[in-house]
Amino acid sequence: MNSLKDRVAIVTGASRGIGLGIARELVQRGAKICLTARKPDPLAEAVNELGGPDVAIGVPGRADDQAHREETVARTVETFGRLDMLVNNTGINPVFGPVIDVDPQVAAKVFAVNVLAPLAWTRLARDAWMGEHGGAVVNVASVAGLRASPGIGLYGVSKAALIRLTMELAVELGPGIRVNAVAPAVVKTKFATVLYEGREAEASAAYPLKRLGVPEDIAGAVAFLLSEDAGWITGQTIVLDGGVTLAGGL
Repeated sequence: MNSLKDRVAIVTGASRGIGLGIARELVQRGAKICLTARKPDPLAEAVNELGGPDVAIGVPGRADDQAHREETVARTVETFGRLDMLVNNTGINPVFGPVIDVDPQVAAKVFAVNVLAPLAWTRLARDAWMGEHGGAVVNVASVAGLRASPGIGLYGVSKAALIRLTMELAVELGPGIRVNAVAPAVVKTKFATVLYEGREAEASAAYPLKRLGVPEDIAGAVAFLLSEDAGWITGQTIVLDGGVTLAGGL
């Protein structure tokens, strides 16, 4: 459980849900963490839950805001002296319906947060520490990016782009920086409640493992990809779906 001892991570979108689950797992494995999220109060609560300023700090702001990204990276290095790991977890899905009908400004916002922000975070991490010292990046994508996903199609398109970006960055940043992704199916978080609330038994019936995911299912895989146990893995996307896509689900 000390596989990440003395290493430092930024986890975006980490005041709750998958992001907080990942941060909790990294701290349990010995890492120190900088969390980001839009709302200061839930972010402060998450920092306290993880153990307070000795192991975690929080920087509130929007993932697609350059000034916020620069402040976060600078404060992380100033506070903990290094930046070894980056988890691009923040994602938005503000629309439901056909891709063809999505307002262009909304589409631009989805891509700004889900694709361009991870690219910008990774660039800053490289320039601040990883380019000289090495490191690992994990992007949180989705099974929606692997196949058609009616209703959340634009979100799926953005996650497909994130998966493709993962491959490009793995090639460009190797050998010093490894870049991988995870692609979860439905995970029981506030973000995904519309996909299962009130009908969880029905929603999970299509999963061979007969349950939806929980944040811990994602956190363990992310911690593995960030660790030296995954030292020969880069450019890959690990599907975390309880087997649902094997039978054509989602």
